[in-house]
Amino acid sequence: MNEAKLYSVIRAPRVSEKTARLQEVSNQYAFEVAKTATKADIKTAVEQLFSVKVEAVNVVNVKGKNKAFRNRQGSRGDWRKAYVTLVDGQSIDVMTAKA
Repeated sequence: MNEAKLYSVIRAPRVSEKTARLQEVSNQYAFEVAKTATKADIKTAVEQLFSVKVEAVNVVNVKGKNKAFRNRQGSRGDWRKAYVTLVDGQSIDVMTAKA
């Protein structure tokens, strides 16, 4: 896969308190991914972009929240999140990752 295709599969790392705890406890990292991406696509993209070995990939479809925008009802878009588990001893520095 070329680099442009890899970055279209993995949109951005998701950083929060929950994902920081997952990184420490179970060596898992969360990424926002394309809606059409498969687990195999995500695995190859992470392995090639960050030069790590992926053990498992879990994918979650996140529904957009309903919100009020200036007295008008609207909703945020749906998106897809991937939890990537790395082999023991490997890590990704998500703060400097350019995904």
